[in-house]
Amino acid sequence: MNNKPKIGVYVCHCGINISHTVDVEAVAEFASQLPNVRVAREYSYMCSDPGQALIREDIKNEGLNRVVVASCSPRMHELTFRKTLAEAGLNPYYLEMANIREHCSWVHGDREKATAKAKRLVAAAAVKARLLEPLQEKEVDVEPASLIIGAGIAGIQAALDIAEAGFKVYLVEKTPSVGGRMSQLDKTFPTLDCSACILTPKMVDVASHPNIELLTYSQVEDVSGYVGNFDVKVRKKARYVDMDKCTGCGVCAQECRLTGRIPSEFDEGMGKRAAIYLPFPQAVPAKYTIDPERCLMLTRGKCGKSPKCVDACGTGAINFEQEDEIVEFKVGSIIVATGFDVFDASRKPEYGYNDYENVITGLELERLVSASGPTGGDILIGKGDDAYVPKDIAFIKCVGSRDKSVGNEYCSRVCCMYTAKLAHLLTEKIPDANVRVYYMDVRAFGKGFEEFYDRVRREGVRYIRGNPSEVFKRGDKLVVKAENTLTSTPVEDEVDLVVLAVGLEPRRDAREIIDILRLSQSGDRFYMEAHPKLAPVDTATDGVFLAGCAQGPKDIPDTVAQAKGAASSALVLLSSGKVKVQAQVSHINEDTCRGCGYCVEICPYSAIELVTVNQFGHEALVARVNDALCKGCGACVAGCFSGSAQQKSFMDGQILPQIAALGVMR
Repeated sequence: MNNKPKIGVYVCHCGINISHTVDVEAVAEFASQLPNVRVAREYSYMCSDPGQALIREDIKNEGLNRVVVASCSPRMHELTFRKTLAEAGLNPYYLEMANIREHCSWVHGDREKATAKAKRLVAAAAVKARLLEPLQEKEVDVEPASLIIGAGIAGIQAALDIAEAGFKVYLVEKTPSVGGRMSQLDKTFPTLDCSACILTPKMVDVASHPNIELLTYSQVEDVSGYVGNFDVKVRKKARYVDMDKCTGCGVCAQECRLTGRIPSEFDEGMGKRAAIYLPFPQAVPAKYTIDPERCLMLTRGKCGKSPKCVDACGTGAINFEQEDEIVEFKVGSIIVATGFDVFDASRKPEYGYNDYENVITGLELERLVSASGPTGGDILIGKGDDAYVPKDIAFIKCVGSRDKSVGNEYCSRVCCMYTAKLAHLLTEKIPDANVRVYYMDVRAFGKGFEEFYDRVRREGVRYIRGNPSEVFKRGDKLVVKAENTLTSTPVEDEVDLVVLAVGLEPRRDAREIIDILRLSQSGDRFYMEAHPKLAPVDTATDGVFLAGCAQGPKDIPDTVAQAKGAASSALVLLSSGKVKVQAQVSHINEDTCRGCGYCVEICPYSAIELVTVNQFGHEALVARVNDALCKGCGACVAGCFSGSAQQKSFMDGQILPQIAALGVMR
């Protein structure tokens, strides 16, 4: 093909998104007068099939060898138009996009000025298009295995889907058992199905599936490599119990000197456990674990004359000499399903969570109503002979959600419905209870949610619109101070029990995974997806996907749906056998490279290394880019002292004329 630039410019109306503010016809007419422009057209939706057909026909009939599309963000449709060029036989990297929607029409109200700016953006894009060079994508083999981090319901579902498709899965869980937060629930809304009845079979399935290697009480320590070829290191923490010998009989826990003295994490600190423990009765694997921070033998070096757990264990499973083990393996894809943390109610001191034993969280009430909970399902507040059944109960919603004062402006999505569920369970277990819910709004958005909310109100649960200002003690009662915003009247409500409907937060250890996998966080601090609509399970790191509440608050059905979506995306990668790596990567001119190594230090993807080469008859240290690892972020280009690092399609010789064109148009 003749390499003399023959540019086609295509200006999109985007319905009225662009044309409402920008005179699209005038921009197209202006573009037709630019140097080397052979064709300039405008169309209502360039990304549509007819719009793409226009481009393909002009490439064929007019001999175009460069294309400029003036439309929305390249993040939205750059791949769409690259594919269009490829279908027409043109190198897909002969495309340049001018963003006249997000950068122009959406941020300006003056039509004349917005049109002038759009012309400048198109002129600059045309200048760069003349200087574009053809790039070639490379293919690499894909390791037919997947790593899933987190074994809650999202990780379990994704693991089962991938394993059922015939691929190897490494399922890594930080705690001693799979199950996650769902295992702590008694019932699920809106159907009131038994949570354990739904979850336990899936927990058993992941433990017994031949394609799933379950690594509980383990932690991902390092991930290197690139899409299709990730090298993973996992630390299997010492349980001090031989998994092969342990039968899960529980005699060791019964004999432990600390039995009933250590708060149980599973029961939110309301129940007690021993230093050697099984997290909950249905735990998978059903193997005991010794808490190294509580066990007297591990913290003090002795436990009486001899550890009673060792004496009691008939199989000799307990081994205090056990050490952590590092497991290494390769995978082609990674799914992050690390879940969430519950908001710490003590960060709202006005509600008295730390001051009064009868102010509890929704998850603590969840454990109280559960038959496997610390009270066997009885709603008892207090300890021993002082324990009582509450009759007047108030729920306070949106604790830690939609609240700028604690930094959580988002809705946690599950609080409205789990409050309704718990209110129903309370009226079921305490028929003469007087239950009321203080709320800002009720968001019953899911299938069957509104009907369940109506049902709870018909059962006598009273909803009071108002955000309580404080909870304080008056005699033996708690007082909820609020304003009923529907009647504009102050309220001082005396109750026996206050339940704080706490929201969902990103995990406090989220930074570990961010550093290991080079992920991003959105403004709410949850892991950021590649695109909220078009790529909700993808991340900026190719081959790494998100599932469940790691990406943002969601209920169980949405969590399972996203887990299936992540598994499907991972399977596309695994089943293809090969994957393309992007062509717009950095390149280093070894003849001018000084070998200072600064680019190696600042590269966030570890894609650059220093190598020794023969340069002008002498050995010299120079930097070299691994194309498969490079993500084209440009950090090395910005940091290079000698200008030797350049990013393909964004080279100085292409960008500087583009900037100059913007200045000429002023």
